[in-house]
Amino acid sequence: METGQIKIRGYRKEDIPEMVEIWNEVVEEGVAFPQEETLTEATGETFFTGQNYCGVAENSETGAILGLYILHPNHIGRCGHICNASYAVRSGNRGFHIGEGLVLDCIRQAHEIGFRILQFNAVVADNVHARHLYERIGFHQIGTVPGGFRLKNGSYGDICLYYIEV
Repeated sequence: METGQIKIRGYRKEDIPEMVEIWNEVVEEGVAFPQEETLTEATGETFFTGQNYCGVAENSETGAILGLYILHPNHIGRCGHICNASYAVRSGNRGFHIGEGLVLDCIRQAHEIGFRILQFNAVVADNVHARHLYERIGFHQIGTVPGGFRLKNGSYGDICLYYIEV
């Protein structure tokens, strides 16, 4: 997928340092990802290699990585057709529809891999930009877990569960 100077493609090993930076930025913000531990280059390589697919948003003029997603099974066995994904966009590049390109590419990749449903288990309710994006694309909210996410400041926020058929 290419939009202007942004190209969505599969990650390459040389992308890992920038992917780790972007991932860690979201982890450290403490308002979207459940992870609390940041990645190193070594743990990042293991983490990203262990996914079914990782996509990156690249500035095709500069080669800079602007965002990424990971795609992996959400369940096993009889529910193994359900996948899960996480998205991260570098803070200085948010608001330019990079996330939308990542989500749409993720849906295509999930379908190609053979998944039937993409499910998000923990979209923080206050993450209104992500929620609006998911709903605009066609995701369905299937519930809310009150106090399901511990924010960086120690307070608890609700999480919303979403799905879309791929």
